[in-house]
Amino acid sequence: MLKATLEQWRMFKAVVEAGGFNQAAQIVHKSQSSVHHAVQKLENALGVTLFENDGRKVRLTQAGELMLRRASFVLDEALKLEAVAASLQSGIETQLRIAVDIIFPSEILYRVLSRVSEEYPELRIEIMETVLSGSNDLLRQGEVDIGISPFPLTNGFSEDLCEIEFLLVAHPEHSLHQLNRPLKNEDLKAHRQIVVRDSSTERKVDAGWLGAEQRWTVSHTRTSLDMIRRGLGYAWLPVAMIQDALQDGSVSPLPLERGAARRALLNLSFEDGDKLGPAARTFIGELRYQTMQMPGTQALG
Repeated sequence: MLKATLEQWRMFKAVVEAGGFNQAAQIVHKSQSSVHHAVQKLENALGVTLFENDGRKVRLTQAGELMLRRASFVLDEALKLEAVAASLQSGIETQLRIAVDIIFPSEILYRVLSRVSEEYPELRIEIMETVLSGSNDLLRQGEVDIGISPFPLTNGFSEDLCEIEFLLVAHPEHSLHQLNRPLKNEDLKAHRQIVVRDSSTERKVDAGWLGAEQRWTVSHTRTSLDMIRRGLGYAWLPVAMIQDALQDGSVSPLPLERGAARRALLNLSFEDGDKLGPAARTFIGELRYQTMQMPGTQALG
């Protein structure tokens, strides 16, 4: 028999997050006495003191800090359980939220979305374009259902989806091309590199930066390509995205002494497979299939 209820744990966590009983009462829409009574019953049931007075404020005891960590996990799991139940009750979800790293080929994404839309025409789809650790950031915050990211999800499910090939490119008349020899890293450092900003709000990652002192940072690879076409610098760009630019000669691969091309692994991730509805599962299945069909990527698995 459990000594504490989920509601008591919820009141306890609300007091911590709000900074006091009165503030917590406003957040959970209950009276201050109700919140105080719930926490007091929790302390009595557990036989530990969770809060101590600090002037007009309350702060966690050492035992309270330990209980908070465990309570947060329990409450999160309870929310997931209810989400699974809601998914089972509704049958087909009404909305699908997907975070997609901008290096993922848009042509593949469009084919997948078209297939899903044919099967679920009433489904609302929200696409969030991200950079580097941005997709996993949104997954952890519960803002999306599925993520495509260069990094595996720490707490959840991740599988290798495909590899994206990159080339280091510049305008054909860029001064680096005029050296007419294989380029060393020291040559690159003396010129401006265009890099794309990590869209995560929690973890900022530099990927592909070669140590150039002149560094311009942008938010999207399309902006980077536009700058390269204007001779404003050099950058690592996905081969699938720059095929037209390579063919029309507006960009050209730099002749590196070593490492003229590189690959980035993309992961398909989600937090809890039980919460995914049929539309999400259709998206995942079609995504796996399409990554095996399109050029410019190397499907894995």
